[in-house]
Amino acid sequence: MHCPKCGGEIPFYDLRANCKHCGVNIMYFSQEAGLIRDAKRTELEGAVARMVIARIKAAFIGSKAAIARMILTLGAIAVLMVPFASLKIQLPLYENSISAGLIGLISSATSGLLMKTPDLLQSALLGQHVRAFLVPVGILVVLLLLGLVILVVYLASFLRLEKMTRFIKNASLVGTVLALLGQIAVFVFANGSGLPETSVVNIHLGFGSLATAAVWFAMFMINRYMLKKGLEPKYRENDPKRREILKKVRAGEIDLDSLPLPVLESEDEREERIHALEEAMKAEEEGKEL
Repeated sequence: MHCPKCGGEIPFYDLRANCKHCGVNIMYFSQEAGLIRDAKRTELEGAVARMVIARIKAAFIGSKAAIARMILTLGAIAVLMVPFASLKIQLPLYENSISAGLIGLISSATSGLLMKTPDLLQSALLGQHVRAFLVPVGILVVLLLLGLVILVVYLASFLRLEKMTRFIKNASLVGTVLALLGQIAVFVFANGSGLPETSVVNIHLGFGSLATAAVWFAMFMINRYMLKKGLEPKYRENDPKRREILKKVRAGEIDLDSLPLPVLESEDEREERIHALEEAMKAEEEGKEL
């Protein structure tokens, strides 16, 4: 066994609490060294945690633009509930309607109406109208999938703020174009262009595609604004340096025991530490007086 302070050899039968070479209390010296080591590691790891929190704040609630983006990201999916169009079928013994909206598709799926789509497509009376109606339905499904992808990317955007924000911006522009194409397609079909005139089945124009285009374009503009303004979060002074030091400590390039305590300290952090120490000493003195 060797003394943790001076390195002098201590025989196993020497049970004294103090080192015979330097006189240090072996147990308390070891505990103090462990506490100092823990304090250094806590300082470095705390800096990394603060940087992650700063990135999360910048991505979601760090500014009015970030809050607006959060609302628009959820709104891009919610607006799909507004029907793009509706297909109304009126037969002598059968009447039904299908809505090209998120709620309409869900209700059609639960009622089993979507399962009848292959039969409707083969119908000589209804086939052309149903095929035309599948265009806005297909665009709606693509927008839904795209909106879910954007939502997932948005939730992980704090990992790569600029890169993922640029992806959301480009994807929302694609969604805007798709929604406008859906509006054009519904307008053409609703006015009977290329479809036989019949009172049995009709496609009615909805405004869901316009509402979707407006929300998605607003999402494009807000992400464009955030990229232009800058997304880099505000870190506490020296926290990026502490993160780099922690990486080197974990890689074995720097010995934690060789670092000072505190490892890094700005003037503001020094004043904060001294103030906290003074408050602790004051509280201790007041406790003794009581």
